This record gives sequence, structure tokens and C-alpha cells, in this order.
Amino acid sequence: MTTQLATARPNAALPAALAVFEAINAKDLSRIPDLVTGDFIDHGSPVPLPPGPDGYRRILTFVVDVLAIQYTIEDIFSTDDRIVVRAVADGVAVAAVHGQQAAGKPYRMNSLHVYRTEGERLAEHWAVRDEYAVMIQTGVLTPPALPIPAR
Repeated sequence: MTTQLATARPNAALPAALAVFEAINAKDLSRIPDLVTGDFIDHGSPVPLPPGPDGYRRILTFVVDVLAIQYTIEDIFSTDDRIVVRAVADGVAVAAVHGQQAAGKPYRMNSLHVYRTEGERLAEHWAVRDEYAVMIQTGVLTPPALPIPAR
């Protein structure tokens, strides 16, 4: 599948948003301070983080070192001060996060990331991740039976 770039309006921070995903995939977070504002807030983190590049790098280090996620960007949309990225994350479950029975099992997780931008930098991040699908794929949950429609 090819990545499609759709921009409603140009956004100067589009290269920064792309660079975040490239940094995760390359396991090199050294550029993060250049990509986000000094008071960057990650609302998408499952744990509280201090604002700024150090907080964002902390959660991304977890994503890279513990979860070993690789992203494929499916779509990107932008407005004057927002960038939306639809991506698929491929990873392997780890016991400390997903439970012992899931450890070592691969998963694929759809995700949606929204960035508020200031100039050429990212200022805020929100994320929606299909963690329910991950729990089913790794055997933590059994998928619900679909009802049989009445005839």
C-alpha cells in the first residue's frame, strides 16, 4: 500500500510529524527536541509525562525500546494548525505490558494521531489506538460472538 498525502492547507510542521514516525522506525530519537516545542504536551500517553521534548522522548523511548513498534503511515491530513496521521503499528507483545500469555505474539494496531502545531514544530499530541484489537490478536481476550440475524 502506498502512503497518500492529502493536505487541506499547507502546514509548516508536516516534516516534523513525519520525522517523529521516521525516528521511531529508525530507533533514533535524537531529533525529537528539534521537532517539538519546549512546552509540548502528549495527551496520548498512557502515563503522565512532564511537558517538553524530554517527556515526549521518554514515552517514545518506551515505544522504541520496550514495544519495538514499527509504523506504516496510511494517510496524512493537515490544516493551518493541525496534522492528522492515520498509521498502523506493528509490534510484538511483551509480558510487562500485555501479560504473560501474550508475550512474544505479533500484533497490528490501527492508530490515529492528531498534532497541534506552532510554526514548524509540534505543540500537542492526541492519539487513539485500537488496543482492543491487540488484546484479541495476542489472545488476552476472546473476540465476542457475533449475533446471528433473525430471518
